[in-house]
Amino acid sequence: MDNVSEIKTNLTEYIDENFGANASYVQGLLARYQKDRKSVDESWQAYFDELLASNGQPKAEARATALSKPETRAAAPDEKEKPKAAEVASDDVNAKPITGPAKKIVENMELSLTVPTATSIRSMPVKLLEENRRIINEHLQAEGRGKASFTHIIAWAIVQAARAYPRMNHGFAQSNGAPVRIENEHINLGVAIDIEKKDGSRNLLVPNIKNCEAMNFVEFFKAYNETVKKARDGKLEIADFQGTTISLTNPGTLGTVGSNPRLMAGQSAIIATGAIDYPAEYQAMTPASLSQLGISKTINLTSTYDHRVIQGAESGLFLAKIHHLLVGQEDFYVKIFNDLQITLPPMRWAVDYNPSLFGGDRFTEQAEKQANVLQLINAYRIRGHLLADIDPLNMTLHNSSELDLENFGLTIWDLDREFITGGLHGEKTATLRRILEILRNAYCGKVGTEYRHIQSKEEKEWIRTQVREQFVDQKPLSPEVRKELLLKLIEAEQFEQFLHKKYLGQKRFSLEGCETIIPMLDQLVEGAAARGVEEIYMGMAHRGRLNVLSNIIGDPERGDMAERIFTVFEGTTHPDFPADEGDVKYHQGAYGLRKTKSGRDLKIRLASNPSHLEFVNPVVEGMARGKQDDLRNGDKLTREEVSDLIMPVLLHGDAAFAGQGIVMETLQLANLPGYRTGGTIHIVINNQIGFTTSAELGRSSIYSTDAAQITQTPIFHINGDAPEAAYRVIQIAMAYRHEFNKDVVLDLVGFRRLGHNEGDEPSYTQPLMYARVKAHPGVRHLYARHLIREGVITEDDLNSMIDKVVEKYEGILTRAKQIATEVKPKKSSLDAPIVDEDGSNVFETGASKEGLRIASEKVSRVPEGFHINPKMVGQLARRGKMGTGEVPMDWGFAEAMAVGTLVLEGIPVRLSGQDSGRGTFSHRHASMYDTVTGGRWSPLTELSSDKNPKARFYVFDSSLSEAGVLGFEYGYSINCTNDLVMWEAQFGDFSNGAQVMIDQYIAASEDKWK
Repeated sequence: MDNVSEIKTNLTEYIDENFGANASYVQGLLARYQKDRKSVDESWQAYFDELLASNGQPKAEARATALSKPETRAAAPDEKEKPKAAEVASDDVNAKPITGPAKKIVENMELSLTVPTATSIRSMPVKLLEENRRIINEHLQAEGRGKASFTHIIAWAIVQAARAYPRMNHGFAQSNGAPVRIENEHINLGVAIDIEKKDGSRNLLVPNIKNCEAMNFVEFFKAYNETVKKARDGKLEIADFQGTTISLTNPGTLGTVGSNPRLMAGQSAIIATGAIDYPAEYQAMTPASLSQLGISKTINLTSTYDHRVIQGAESGLFLAKIHHLLVGQEDFYVKIFNDLQITLPPMRWAVDYNPSLFGGDRFTEQAEKQANVLQLINAYRIRGHLLADIDPLNMTLHNSSELDLENFGLTIWDLDREFITGGLHGEKTATLRRILEILRNAYCGKVGTEYRHIQSKEEKEWIRTQVREQFVDQKPLSPEVRKELLLKLIEAEQFEQFLHKKYLGQKRFSLEGCETIIPMLDQLVEGAAARGVEEIYMGMAHRGRLNVLSNIIGDPERGDMAERIFTVFEGTTHPDFPADEGDVKYHQGAYGLRKTKSGRDLKIRLASNPSHLEFVNPVVEGMARGKQDDLRNGDKLTREEVSDLIMPVLLHGDAAFAGQGIVMETLQLANLPGYRTGGTIHIVINNQIGFTTSAELGRSSIYSTDAAQITQTPIFHINGDAPEAAYRVIQIAMAYRHEFNKDVVLDLVGFRRLGHNEGDEPSYTQPLMYARVKAHPGVRHLYARHLIREGVITEDDLNSMIDKVVEKYEGILTRAKQIATEVKPKKSSLDAPIVDEDGSNVFETGASKEGLRIASEKVSRVPEGFHINPKMVGQLARRGKMGTGEVPMDWGFAEAMAVGTLVLEGIPVRLSGQDSGRGTFSHRHASMYDTVTGGRWSPLTELSSDKNPKARFYVFDSSLSEAGVLGFEYGYSINCTNDLVMWEAQFGDFSNGAQVMIDQYIAASEDKWK
């Protein structure tokens, strides 16, 4: 053999050994490298640099590796034992040499003959796989995340089966001439990818997905797609081919029903999928006949394995496990749906029973099934909202089992069978699949509708028609409207981010996480003006008030309200708004005049709200009613006519809407003759948390808006990441008010990007929620990406829109700074110095030294296995030093010592309030939360007393209630006279309401004394 041939042989052997089935691909890269080094990826440049010497010769160590290490190479058969190829029989035969990649396939196939293999085959139905894949893809495509193929899901089932049967992931090798089993720690799934070249020839690559066993389905789906993309783009790296433990190939895409693939040396098993189709004997039947008979498409899976390390029973059980998973056992699809955050439940496998073909009294049984379909339709109208995708964080799961097909005697086999609909969507009959499509589009999309609690048939039918028009037969919004929605999202987002950068740490009660409220209000203003409304009276709490002032009440182009706000942030008062002096900026009211697209002027008045809660609600209603009565001027206009001119709008917080009794009092006024205002648009800014209290601790109802059901008010729950769905609901809400002169509630479900205020740390009490908040890109980003995919805007358009808004705010800030330098600060009576006690007086405590020691250790030592917020570590260390007297006690520690020693002395202690666990000012931390599990730890509750076993410390986060919780604690204290019962007013805002409870307390006490 000449020197050149020896070099090529050595390289070939080395590449064959290291890359197996992918050797031809690497050979092609090497050929490109040798012609032009820069024509291959940097990782391949480095690899070939190492492999080859500068003169093109193989490096000595590479050659040695290729010719040695028998433990890593399959033993080659003797030349005389190799099967001989057929000789060319005649000169008339055109014998064309096999070269290039095809030659490598020949060599690989000959090498594969050295591997003793066997093959298991199993046929599986794919009905359930097909139905659930359809739901998965509807979800993925709605989010712009591509599509899931059958192979994605089958590959995931292979990974799960390999976890259950790890021997299928083992390999064979030789060590020092002895056979060994390679027990691979990870599942590296090789994926066969067919690549078509420019010349029409094809090449098969088998890169692998690393560490599949550690992934969830979303991570696996992403890794799979990235691997395929790298292969198609020619970007595969060396590591992508190394370490394959089990492979998947899919000849079924070409129509092949089954195959017996060859197993390359070093592999443990290769799984091949056949074509997905009806069995051949049924392929001439009509779809209707197939549906009636309950015939499923099938797929054949083969497992070809190395018989030296895998036995036939193991391979058979492995395929059985895949079969079981693909028909939904072990919650296979439930877990996939959960990983993808799909709110709809997956379809379930069931035995088909079609009374039209089988059974006894076919007529009765068929009629019963038909009646069940009508019940299903009604159930979706009542409970469909429980399946709606309304939570951007996907943390809220409602019990929707009532809507399962099985509850109505229906299964996946009924999906393509015809049923009477009772007039659903104007269709007399439809397949069950079509019925579910209509119902889910109407009631289970980005909007959940509650209206069946309304008694009026007219109103229910009207709402049903509107829902159908907006969400089933919906016409695409015009590009102009979609751009308007995006612009308002940009203005809302950039306003908050601008303030955050310029005035870091200052309180503003950011709207981030619920920015969709701004395009909602903008479209409400535009729609109201187009319908003839002349004035809007608006009330709201502190959350997002500054954003509403800037982008809704004020003129967004002139920036008059933004200028006012920036001036206050600069430490002074705008000369046009002298009333701002002496109050916090997020309590202020304002008047605005909007020139709308319809050419009409619309006045907006946002009422001042010195409290951050709901007491402004009846105030706004009274303002609107007063203006309406003034316009009536006797009987010149009817009540309905003035209602069309003057409209109240109330913005609520979710915790306050559920917890504040004054909300219900206001709702109950809506239809009383002396108080009605022709309908109020209620919008709940639902950030799913009340200061630090979670929804499950802040209310007993399913939704924060359930109180509105009592007054038969329609309720729409809207995903805060869906501005177009919010736009459509605004249209329904305004039309409903105009039609019926009644209230309507819109529940915009979002989240709170920051803490309750900008100096708050929300992850202390909500670690799991805020892990998701941190990962959420924001509604503006999501909607902009959606419009770019749809071709409504380009990336340059988006950047231009953002730049213009930021430039606008920069100009407004410049004017505000100039005003701040020109305005002379006024001395206010609020600036008078406050004389405080200096704290030098020391009083003797009644607590024992031992009790203080026990309580101190309890609040400063973290239990084993508890994952504490890193920011709390220093605080706990400081607590420990307070207990030893190394540093002075702070308020929170002193309070903990008082409570702890009382419990140790046998006195029960109860504390409740809206944020009592953590403390309004983040000072108490009586309860802490595991950052991994979200589990709660309340150290003082673990203390007990020998004197009184019933003595415990209880701390509760309550609903955001004023009078209700206060009255409860008063009542509790009457019957527990030996307990210390405490109710904590948040910020003191609630304490004024305590006065009304005193008479009740005295009366109850007097009854007891008698």
